[in-house]
Amino acid sequence: MTREWRRGEYLISTDRSLLDPQVIHGYLSTSYWAAGVPEEVVGRSIENSLNFGVYRDEEQVGFARVVTDHATFSYLADVFVLEAHRGQGLGKWLVEVVLSHPDLQGLRRWMLATRDAHDLYRRYAFTELAQPAIFMERRDASYGV
Repeated sequence: MTREWRRGEYLISTDRSLLDPQVIHGYLSTSYWAAGVPEEVVGRSIENSLNFGVYRDEEQVGFARVVTDHATFSYLADVFVLEAHRGQGLGKWLVEVVLSHPDLQGLRRWMLATRDAHDLYRRYAFTELAQPAIFMERRDASYGV
């Protein structure tokens, strides 16, 4: 089910048909966490995630996606607001909308990775790993961070 939230001239929507893959890939391919990511990889990530687009009129100005099983776990990824639209609280609003989505309530664990936005996410009860020793990762060195 598609959901929408409005604030002033901005809209956040989960309607995948509104997403602009060029905007998303353009931002992610130059980000520190996904530098050089191929367009087809971004497309697959969109197809397999719950997506939140931020729009002003017809223009996409922000994005976030959640990888989730809708029961126990969610991973918040690829959160951004285009530079021209920053400073208006859109990033905070986007995170609030994502975390309040009805299909994402009662989950045992949320995760994310960030190099520089710890203070933003702490506002929403994210913390450093309480037990980092229990987590492992398998990385492909050809991608960003």
